[in-house]
Amino acid sequence: QVQLVESGGGLVQAGGSLRLSCAASGRTFSTYHMGWFRQAPGKEREFVAAISWSGGTTYYGDSVTGRFTISRDNAKNTVYLQMNSLKPEDTAVYYCAADRTPLRLGVTGREYDDWGQGTQVTVSS
Repeated sequence: QVQLVESGGGLVQAGGSLRLSCAASGRTFSTYHMGWFRQAPGKEREFVAAISWSGGTTYYGDSVTGRFTISRDNAKNTVYLQMNSLKPEDTAVYYCAADRTPLRLGVTGREYDDWGQGTQVTVSS
């Protein structure tokens, strides 16, 4: 099992930026695909972004494409989510997830084995 700890959430005005981080335990982080998901109150979990183990492939949800960027630093066992041009509808708890047996880069959530506790992002209008 991989322990994942998110950080970097907070309150920001619309149009602002935040950078989320997710630190992973263990020595084999560089072999995992990683993803970011979010869930707003009363809504289903939503795919945000995913990155392959090498960092060579990234996917984004339609609602964040062009505004968010996922990246990773395998030397630091950390994955990042840079969020720009934030909107009130981006308000949610953001979770990172690890796929320890990576085949296809997953966007549904079912592909991921481990999840962090989440970090709250609130965007005011």
